[in-house]
Amino acid sequence: MLLEHPQTSLSFGTHRSHDHADPELSIVIPCLNEAQTLAQCLRKANLAIATHRLHAEIIVVDNGSQDGSPAIAQACGARVIHVSERGYGAALQAGIQEATGRFVIMGDADDSYDFSAIFPFLEKLRAGYDLVMGCRFPHAGGTIMPGAMPWLHRWIGNPILSAIGRLFFRSPVQDFHCGLRAFRRDAILALDLRAPGMEFASEMVIKATLQGLNITEIPITLHKDGRHRRSHLRTWRDGWRHLRFMLLYSPRWLFLVPGMILFIMGMGVGIWLLFGPRTIRGVTFDTNTLLVAAMTMLIGFNLITFAIFSKAYGIATRLLPEDPLFRDILNRCSLEKGIICGLTTLALGAGLLLLGIWQWSLQGFGPLSYPDSLRLVIPGTTILTLGVEIVFSSFLLSLLQVSPR
Repeated sequence: MLLEHPQTSLSFGTHRSHDHADPELSIVIPCLNEAQTLAQCLRKANLAIATHRLHAEIIVVDNGSQDGSPAIAQACGARVIHVSERGYGAALQAGIQEATGRFVIMGDADDSYDFSAIFPFLEKLRAGYDLVMGCRFPHAGGTIMPGAMPWLHRWIGNPILSAIGRLFFRSPVQDFHCGLRAFRRDAILALDLRAPGMEFASEMVIKATLQGLNITEIPITLHKDGRHRRSHLRTWRDGWRHLRFMLLYSPRWLFLVPGMILFIMGMGVGIWLLFGPRTIRGVTFDTNTLLVAAMTMLIGFNLITFAIFSKAYGIATRLLPEDPLFRDILNRCSLEKGIICGLTTLALGAGLLLLGIWQWSLQGFGPLSYPDSLRLVIPGTTILTLGVEIVFSSFLLSLLQVSPR
């Protein structure tokens, strides 16, 4: 049966009690000026509820519509809540908070998703899955109707961002940004989702994957939306927001992998040039290249420390899940060990510089022979700098591990 509720108005984050028995399913639809298509979406949702005799409610989350969308939603039997904070994620967070069903199905109000075909999502939830994603891509069984998705989104944006999500987070999801999805309400609330914009779609999948939720996908059909105006989605802006979110939640790929590559490359080239110039096919590499290699090493080391700091901070603030291996490594690498390692490295660099000064003294502190003199100065200053960074990085890492009150 369909549970009908009077229209309500509340701010984001507020809660309201209900006197009746809670439904099994809540259908949450974010809405911003969707008068052209909203009624059709709600008719399809009501059809699914009636056909499968579901104990369900429909919630339309109005995000500041000025075209009469809230009145249309109420006339179709939906419960309307008003959210002042603009954004796809802000609207959905409010809708999920206000939902009273054990399960939630969310979808867009532009009639690109068929709400009459939502029952398979509910069946997967009843079978024990925590998150059920729709998949629009034909290679995974989905269907994209002609004109339903811009070619840039279909062939470049969505596939690349979804592939990055699978690589970074080992997620099983083929279509990261499908707007039709279903989930256990309590499981998603426990993820503490925060993104206010379109990146909310990525945040849900990423955090669900990191927390080990049971995820599956259902092939669906994406229809051409029924609107006569421009979509709320902005290709480059929202694509960057998705990519930015993925990078921020993956210190390994943002910092650690590039840092290790740069550090190893710099160290390898530095060792190669340490004892003299090298010539390859008529091109001679000498101390100028050695200086660039030293810079590469230092940048790489800084990126590695950024990865460690980000991981520690993310775990401490519960933005990232606990990592037993990472925690064990931190426990073994105490502040005192870091200080000793840093001071030892610093002493080695200082020793090379002192050796260079000693050689200079043998020449009466006169003009130095270039570039041979730099073969001691460059490694010495580089290693000394690494030592200083190790010492102070150890202090910062210890500070990040202090549990907040």
